[in-house]
Amino acid sequence: MSGDRVVLGGASGFMGRALRAHYAAAGREVVTIGRTGADLAWADAAGIADAVDGASLVVGLAGKSVNCRYTERNRDEIFASRLTTTRALSRAIAAADAPPPLWVNSSTATIYRHADDRPMTESDGEIGTGFSVEVAKAWERELFAADLPATRRVALRSAIVLGRDGGVLPELAGLARVGLGGPQLDGWWPVTPARVRAGTAHRPGTRGGRQRFSWVHIADVLGILDHLERTTELTGPVNASAPGPVESRDLMAAVRQRVGARVSFPMPRWMLEIGALARGTETELILKSRWVLPERLVASGYTFAFPTLGAALDDLLT
Repeated sequence: MSGDRVVLGGASGFMGRALRAHYAAAGREVVTIGRTGADLAWADAAGIADAVDGASLVVGLAGKSVNCRYTERNRDEIFASRLTTTRALSRAIAAADAPPPLWVNSSTATIYRHADDRPMTESDGEIGTGFSVEVAKAWERELFAADLPATRRVALRSAIVLGRDGGVLPELAGLARVGLGGPQLDGWWPVTPARVRAGTAHRPGTRGGRQRFSWVHIADVLGILDHLERTTELTGPVNASAPGPVESRDLMAAVRQRVGARVSFPMPRWMLEIGALARGTETELILKSRWVLPERLVASGYTFAFPTLGAALDDLLT
């Protein structure tokens, strides 16, 4: 693939930086689009059109982080940042004389319902409800809205991405080192009518720290994208999640073991809510049970470099 062009829409985040380095190391031309520090700005429609025309791959990653409080302003920005950037890529591809053969756009495994009874796959997963799910649904609708017959499109429904230098894992390891690496326990917490109307109220779900944690190693994200380029029959939603999801309490136990944490306290819902408020985030990110399996990737022959959590944590934390 040496010498061809990859367009990365949103390359400043954890995943974007990894993808940029991955494709550059493979000798591919990488053009980035972003708000700051990128080759092109999102307002530069002509520049985006030139970059996309003749590209071999377009990857859409842009969007305001959901690691924030779901205020009305943040909710609007979360929607707008995903839909406007995806629409910009779609328009550029539609206008291209040589449209890219593949466009992979970020989505999220959060699109599935809270699941502690069975795993969710692309063929039988049940779409959930609430703000985060509506964001994912709108994002995917925008990806597939236009008629782009020459471009195969994949919505990458990513689980929690684990890496050494970004994402959630360094935060979990930090909590474990200071004695806060115990099980994260759901329970009752008051919610306002406004949060219910906005779809941001987390109702008590799985108890005892048994909520499922679906994850994927950053190295497998890179491998999955390479696999998608090679495997032309894959189109539509694809779950980017390791085949070995675990319970949240087992995740925290494994993190504690690898950072040598001798003391750990359980974190009940009231403590998590106070911590989330102080850190400007939402407890849904750790209390929703995400049980997702990579049915289509496995069926198409993808072999995970890190299929189990133990192997992933050994690589990233030891």
